[in-house]
Amino acid sequence: MQPVTPGSAPSGSSKKPTETRRWLKRRVPKELLYRLAPPKPKRVRLGVLELEDRIRSVIRGWWAWLALGLFFYWGQWWVPALVVGAVSFILYHTSSNTHAAIYPLETELNIQSKRFRTTLAGVTGAPVMGGNAVTIYNNGDQFYPAMLDAIDAATASVTMEQYIFWDGQVGRRFAEAFAQKARQGVPVKLLLDAIGSATLGRELYRILEAGGVQLAWFHPIHWYTLHRANNRNHRKSLVVDGKFAFTGGAGIADHWLGCAESPAEWRDVQICVHGPAARAMQSGFAQNWLETTGEIIGGESYFPESHVVGRVEAQTILSSPITGTGAAGTMYMVALQCARKELFIANPYFIPDSRLIQILAGVHKRGVTIRLMVAGPHTDTWWARQNSVRHYGQLIKAGVEIYEYQLTMLHQKTMIVDGLWATVGTTNFDNRSFAMNEETNVCLHDAGLVAQLREDFMQDLQRCGRLNFEDWRGRGLRQRAKEWCASLVEDQM
Repeated sequence: MQPVTPGSAPSGSSKKPTETRRWLKRRVPKELLYRLAPPKPKRVRLGVLELEDRIRSVIRGWWAWLALGLFFYWGQWWVPALVVGAVSFILYHTSSNTHAAIYPLETELNIQSKRFRTTLAGVTGAPVMGGNAVTIYNNGDQFYPAMLDAIDAATASVTMEQYIFWDGQVGRRFAEAFAQKARQGVPVKLLLDAIGSATLGRELYRILEAGGVQLAWFHPIHWYTLHRANNRNHRKSLVVDGKFAFTGGAGIADHWLGCAESPAEWRDVQICVHGPAARAMQSGFAQNWLETTGEIIGGESYFPESHVVGRVEAQTILSSPITGTGAAGTMYMVALQCARKELFIANPYFIPDSRLIQILAGVHKRGVTIRLMVAGPHTDTWWARQNSVRHYGQLIKAGVEIYEYQLTMLHQKTMIVDGLWATVGTTNFDNRSFAMNEETNVCLHDAGLVAQLREDFMQDLQRCGRLNFEDWRGRGLRQRAKEWCASLVEDQM
């Protein structure tokens, strides 16, 4: 018997390579890679960047400031180099994201169809859940008492996720309600945005601390956390016993008190969801609480078994920049393109980009009536106001009827499509809410509730003034200059 040397095959057997060396084998020729793929239709991208937009993008670009800083550095101009370098550093860490959608929705969907529901659930990750009871509250004199009553009746848990929690009459009432409930042995967890609620105040903090309330801050700003500085928690939710969930446009502050009868009383809408759809709002809190504190909450106290308590079908959409797409922005874009009769939008900060203006123009061409209600002379954000006004001409040309609320600050965030579907929540119609903030919206597939929201919308129109194109075009150079300056931070609004 002949010895077998290493690397050689035994006699009588075929020789096999010890290594396949697949990386040396011929690949599919480049010209054949896509020959069998289905043909790609020519698709038109949404939105067109004009020269003005490109100039603004360069001014806002961190890389442009870095190049300028290097130029100063090579020229040994140390002070300008240091200043410009600092600007580049800040812009790099605070550069905004935008929503990923660049192509229009090709599928023909109708709000009434089951396909609309399944599509919306699929692209947002929020299932339609039946068996809910939903109550709509208008203004602080309605929703604050309802929220405080729910806290007072809590037996298992209370959680709140809030962008604005300010010192004042309302803040004190809620702080005392939380503290009293915590002293009764009910766990109370409060998650506040570190920017929006920065004016909480020492007095309210002492009330919460004395009662045993757990308080955490979402994304405090430090020099080493600038990379997440743009990610704010804009949600406004209160969940009681894991069964009752409130959300809407209102925070915890005195200017929401009243019935929107004066400039000191903001106009806003909140809803209460009782039933299976409330669990999703608790999930949103649990995820952000985990990110902030490292604690996982669970059990019957926070996630009780769901029961049918009504007939309303609802979707609770949780939007977060972590996903890279922004579920709330996706929801808006899908619903807008599915309108067939009428589209009513109420939003204080309406700053659409060229994509959304193109979508609205296409919707109007189908014969859809588009009514947009926005904040008027009473507004809390000068920058947002200027950026909104800058787009009014394009919107009116696209067929949008624009109404400015005159009596006080309009702050509700609602949209009604064809009188059959509606959404209420925290999402503003701007890039910040679509792509950078944590947001919550509840979508209602219920004709009765949608009719109620539509009636409220029509009543609010009586307190508005309609804009026309000639008035907008006749605004002076000073106003145009303000708008251009504000446009430099448009993507941060």
